[in-house]
Amino acid sequence: MSAVANPATVAECLRVGAGFSQGDRNWIAEQFATLDARLASFHADATELEVSVKDREARGQKVTLECWIAGRQKIVTTSAEEDLHAALNDVRDDLRRRLNDAKTRQEPRHNKHLRDLPQPQIEADDSEDSTPRADAETA
Repeated sequence: MSAVANPATVAECLRVGAGFSQGDRNWIAEQFATLDARLASFHADATELEVSVKDREARGQKVTLECWIAGRQKIVTTSAEEDLHAALNDVRDDLRRRLNDAKTRQEPRHNKHLRDLPQPQIEADDSEDSTPRADAETA
């Protein structure tokens, strides 16, 4: 993995949307701090996170976390947990899983080490005798 000059962090990329105030931002950033390690492989200038909540502290509240990374599809995670703290943890963990899945899907194409591994080839060895070998199962 190449080092990124300005790695993305939650504190730098997080915006709070509907249902949250700027006062909630620091508390939410602390909850999402475990995403920093996963976001570090992306440029901060090309990464955005936005968290919002609909019907906050009501029975049907819905927390949404959206992630935009340049060159990738937008990732949207939602949670209908009634406890706000649990809902934030739920969307955070789901985003981490989706980022990991996306990286796993993309990595083999862009990982030189994986591309350079020799592929096993089945070759017929005609230099030896040409009699068929008897396997233990067929003998």
